[in-house]
Amino acid sequence: MCAGGAVAHFLNCLVGACASPAASAGDAAAALAPPGGRSRAGRGRRPRRAHHHPPPHHHHQHSNDWQHLTPKALFSQLRHELRAYWGYELVGDNMESFALKVGLQILLREYDFDNKNKATFSSSDIMNIFPVVKHINPRASDAYNFYTTGQNKIQAGAVSEGHELITEALNLLNNVYGAMHGEIAQCLRMVARLCYVTGEHRDAMAYQQKAVFMSERVNGIDHPYTITEYSHLALYCFANGQVSTALKLLYRARYLALLVCGENHPEMALLDSNIALILHAVGEYELSLRFAERALAVTAGAHGPRSLKAAVARHLLARTLSCLGDFRAALHHEKETYSIYKQLLGEKHEKTLESSECLRHLAQQAVVVQKRLAEAGARAPPPLHIQPPGMASVIDMLNLINGILFVQISPQDIEQFKAEIEKRQLKDLPGVLGEMSGKVLEKAEAASSGTEPQKKELLQQTAES
Repeated sequence: MCAGGAVAHFLNCLVGACASPAASAGDAAAALAPPGGRSRAGRGRRPRRAHHHPPPHHHHQHSNDWQHLTPKALFSQLRHELRAYWGYELVGDNMESFALKVGLQILLREYDFDNKNKATFSSSDIMNIFPVVKHINPRASDAYNFYTTGQNKIQAGAVSEGHELITEALNLLNNVYGAMHGEIAQCLRMVARLCYVTGEHRDAMAYQQKAVFMSERVNGIDHPYTITEYSHLALYCFANGQVSTALKLLYRARYLALLVCGENHPEMALLDSNIALILHAVGEYELSLRFAERALAVTAGAHGPRSLKAAVARHLLARTLSCLGDFRAALHHEKETYSIYKQLLGEKHEKTLESSECLRHLAQQAVVVQKRLAEAGARAPPPLHIQPPGMASVIDMLNLINGILFVQISPQDIEQFKAEIEKRQLKDLPGVLGEMSGKVLEKAEAASSGTEPQKKELLQQTAES
């Protein structure tokens, strides 16, 4: 029996468009061949006497049953099994997810799933079959402790100490696992983010490139970790001025996420928002609008229309619409953003105040455009000059979308903090002086009432204090 041919026929029934796929001639001949593989009567040899019985006919018949499987019968069995055991109605499945779940390695080529006259798969497309085993990977305990401690230090605000600990964890992982491992890729990603947060954008891009290469080789090009590495590398490339490279990486990540996750996954909304922002930065407002609208639709469906993520998506859409001159729609989306911030964060929050300022600015621009149109009258309206967004504002928005927050302390805040510390010290100083003077008086009284050696000792201690 040809295992590859049986698997190929099963896949044709599962995902192919052919109504009645048939096994190829070679696969059918392999299935009908006797188990021995070669004739018993070779050249120059006398045939042995048949001391053993031939294999039963029903075993040979069962081994060829897979050739009679049809898509209709297969899906009928699947639906019946799922309904009886899980109470679930089968709607559809993904070829890649099925291959990962059952442990199939398939030849990398373009497959035609819409051809109704020819089977999609053949036995040559099935490269390998391997078991899928659930297990826990062993972990380098010392490196893991350094890594988690570094994360806690970073969350507490000690970025430099956390950076040192994570770098030490990276060195330990290299010593334990070698040059290639999934945990090393994650550690490289963290080091790259720390370099980016501290302003070392070139080092961040270098570390993130290593993380991308390692994740591709260890996890695979379509693994969720690899898609995340692509998006982070795109951000660091944009911060270094490599706009075209950043867009290529984001398009690559979006294509892979579309294959793995589908169109309505929250990761798609994040990638669409990043693409929209970078296109907005280079002046491609029409294309940016399409990605921003798609990001808003997916975010509203995944997190809710009144969530903070939906507010950020609406703000991005309002910025793009204002650059296109559609101030009416821009004001509508920014009003929704202000309403969400006011409801969830309050009127005095920084984001609510920023949205209110943006509303005022959009209203002023709308009034200016309306005046120009009224002055033009029947003539053609003057061209609308839109100031392109600055690189700093785009990077700030990208950081916000990707969850990278900077805690900036101004010199005024530092001076106020120092003044507050000095005020508290001066406030506590009278109590400390009163306590010290009380101790001195007690020692003086004890010295006047004690013996001569005791008086000398107490007076010496009082002088020292």
